[in-house]
Amino acid sequence: MTKQSVIKSVVAVLSVMALFGCNGKKESDAKKEASPSGPVLAEVGSAKITVDAFKKELENLPPYLKPMTETADGKKEMLETMIIRELILQEASKDGIENTPSVKDKLEELKKRLVVEAYLKKKVEEQAKVSDEDLKKFYDENKDKFKTGDQVKASHILVKSEKEAKDVLAQLKAGGNFEELAKKLSTDGAASKGGDLGWFSKGSMIPEFEKVAFTMKDGQISDIVKTKFGFHIIKLTGKRAAGERSFDDVKEQIKASMLPGKQQEIFQKLKEDLKKSGKYTINEAVLKGLGGAASAGATEPTGLPAQPPAPAAPKAPGPK
Repeated sequence: MTKQSVIKSVVAVLSVMALFGCNGKKESDAKKEASPSGPVLAEVGSAKITVDAFKKELENLPPYLKPMTETADGKKEMLETMIIRELILQEASKDGIENTPSVKDKLEELKKRLVVEAYLKKKVEEQAKVSDEDLKKFYDENKDKFKTGDQVKASHILVKSEKEAKDVLAQLKAGGNFEELAKKLSTDGAASKGGDLGWFSKGSMIPEFEKVAFTMKDGQISDIVKTKFGFHIIKLTGKRAAGERSFDDVKEQIKASMLPGKQQEIFQKLKEDLKKSGKYTINEAVLKGLGGAASAGATEPTGLPAQPPAPAAPKAPGPK
């Protein structure tokens, strides 16, 4: 793919994301973001797009798209698509689109969903706590699961051609920042994290990559490494010998593993409490008329298990 075609692809993606919104925002939200706040970037009729509104739009982009907006062209394209969105909103307002029955119904339905989601998120997050005692208990009971071989921590920049890799390497030798270059130029999912691949053991990575990574010194940047995925430049950011990982090393992993089960438990309890305290009736005859085969052993129409699953022991740190 040529450089020009890459730029066109980036522009197209950013245009779609900015025009239709990255988080499913409704029209009224988009209008609020265009209200005056900070220096004005653009005036669209009577509306103003400010620096604050623009920065918020950038923040809402998915991580893999953010590097695309670090260039002047990317920022300009984002601004232009925000302008187009505001122009569409203004034209739609003239036509009274937001007052049509179909739009009103959809907005009302969206409002209900957002309120329910916000309420559940608040309640579940408030109550779904995993104590340090619970974490330590899990660790003490599963220490054998936290034993690993020699591990290294590395970052990389992955590009498609050797020519691109040589250019990146030249920039690094000239003093370029590895993490920033990874965000701008790397083509894989770790780009948004500055190329960070985390900790990994032997056997976790493709052989050509792993062979180089495990022979490097901490802080060293490799030469170009070719694999079936493309051309890599590796930076080693840590080394640790085989052994049992300490509680502090794996505490956050254990928490991430236990939290979903705890959240499900809280949600299940909240649902049962609401069913007990709330007033409602079900017309079983009408429900039965809707058809559908009964689920084996089902006691209520829910996709959630009656009991939350026990958390699995977290895997040793490392990239997926």
